[in-house]
Amino acid sequence: MANSKPTENEETDEREEELSEAQINELKIAFEVFDKDGNGFISSKELGAVMRSLGQNPTDTELHAMINEADINGDGLVNFEDFMLLMTQRLKVLDRDEGIREAFRAFDKEDKGSFDVAELRYVLSNIQEFIDIPKHEVEEICKEADITGSGTLNFEEFALLFET
Repeated sequence: MANSKPTENEETDEREEELSEAQINELKIAFEVFDKDGNGFISSKELGAVMRSLGQNPTDTELHAMINEADINGDGLVNFEDFMLLMTQRLKVLDRDEGIREAFRAFDKEDKGSFDVAELRYVLSNIQEFIDIPKHEVEEICKEADITGSGTLNFEEFALLFET
């Protein structure tokens, strides 16, 4: 019976396909700077420093979650493949967040930091034929999005629309 689980090399290849060659090289260089003895591992404590050297600024909570995810056996060490996986996931989240910010800016034409819920309602109503949202769901989405009941959506309220 064939093993359906991808090998470590196949998983690394998939991760590398998600990153550009320049991104992979940047990750390798940063990793190697902190892998002082060249054994292919950095300490989980150094993970934050490596990420900051790459221009990433994870919160302590985010960093703790990443360390727990990467340091599977609890030895305090992270190998390059696990580091690359973490960074690929983080870059995807950052890309997604930037997409949400761009969408928000499209609604917030006056750059006030908020926009009228009516604008969201209008857009959703006009794209109904393409995404098949019943009218009552458009109203429900708009009502739930306006957490404060102010009739406007700030970025935080808007971003919650994209949470799963």
